[in-house]
Amino acid sequence: MKITFYGHACLGIEVSGKYIIVDPFITGNPKATHIDINSLKADYILLTHAHQDHTLDVEAIASRTGAVVVSNYEIASHYGAKGLNYHPMNHGGSWNFDFGKVKYVIALHTSSFPDGSYGGQPGGFVIEGEHKNIYIAGDTALTMDMKLIPMRTKLDLAILPIGDNFTMDVDDAIIASDFVDCDKILGYHFDTFGYIEINHTEAKKKFFDAGKDLMLLEIGESIAL
Repeated sequence: MKITFYGHACLGIEVSGKYIIVDPFITGNPKATHIDINSLKADYILLTHAHQDHTLDVEAIASRTGAVVVSNYEIASHYGAKGLNYHPMNHGGSWNFDFGKVKYVIALHTSSFPDGSYGGQPGGFVIEGEHKNIYIAGDTALTMDMKLIPMRTKLDLAILPIGDNFTMDVDDAIIASDFVDCDKILGYHFDTFGYIEINHTEAKKKFFDAGKDLMLLEIGESIAL
């Protein structure tokens, strides 16, 4: 499994020969101008919620690639009505896709489309594929529901927001990593805007002092599990 950071909360995942894009917000991110969305491969697009900084490039990528949009019922149906391929889910539900098993789990945030219309309830994803398991938290506060995840799935990586203001901060993300029983963390949802800028050195030290590994990738950088 290969995971690429495309800035903000956007990820690329290569697993079992399939390409997944999570929360595509690239063309609106001034820090990601070197990423060409027309070069990205996508068989699936996973969306945690409807906010523009997670959905801006959905239609451009999905219409070009034919990717299946996977999200809660309201978001998936929204894109289905536009003629895109889609697969609706809801909290607690899972589905065996051709790249692995996906479960849609609870996140504590808000969710609306740029025009203010309802975007269902926000969520995150637990993905099991190629004998590796990852948790993509989405935009969320720290929540006790995270403790449910390791009851079903032993994680190899937790991808957690750390930018504060709109989501958890670094300190809450450390607690979240305890809740999900995973000491290998990929941080995201930081630095894109002034509200969520962080001190990288301080963040890494806090995780290190807690006996955990926080990775902060450059935009376009990848890791392999």
